[in-house]
Amino acid sequence: MPLVPRSFSGSPPHQPISVMPNVQVILKEKIASLGAEADIVTVRAGYARNFLVPQGKAYEATAGNLRHINNLKTRRAERETAERAEAQNIAGKLRKAPLRLTLDIGQGGKAFGAITAADIAEGIAAQFKVTVDRHQIELEKPIKTTGKHEVTIKIHSDVEAVMKLVVSAPEAEASDAGDAE
Repeated sequence: MPLVPRSFSGSPPHQPISVMPNVQVILKEKIASLGAEADIVTVRAGYARNFLVPQGKAYEATAGNLRHINNLKTRRAERETAERAEAQNIAGKLRKAPLRLTLDIGQGGKAFGAITAADIAEGIAAQFKVTVDRHQIELEKPIKTTGKHEVTIKIHSDVEAVMKLVVSAPEAEASDAGDAE
């Protein structure tokens, strides 16, 4: 019996084609990949049925639920206003005084290591008592020189702060170098 290639224009007749329909849901909270509170989004039925609705993150976009969307929108506006005000407050704190960090310097003036966004975030937490995620700090490359630098911090989608950063050598080595002369 000769082998004849099968046409693959569709799935074989014995396997049913499963089409997962999309459904519309109303979000109860901000979800990074989907949207913000009170947004009506279209998602796969399984994602809505198995994750969003049971976790309390969304509910179905029925006619009755669509009437309650105005209440959610007012809560969202209040939350966003509070977040923006808090971001402005944090930006004001960060702009006031420079952040002081130390960088180990070798004999020839060459840096051991570098100051990264994570180091800056730790310094802000220690000096200003403000929590900033390292991903919010816009740093082209790690800082490997002493002196004054400016760093942009994106605190909120609408609020950025340009912070002054003073990088110096540790005091113990500076005093040892002064004693050697």
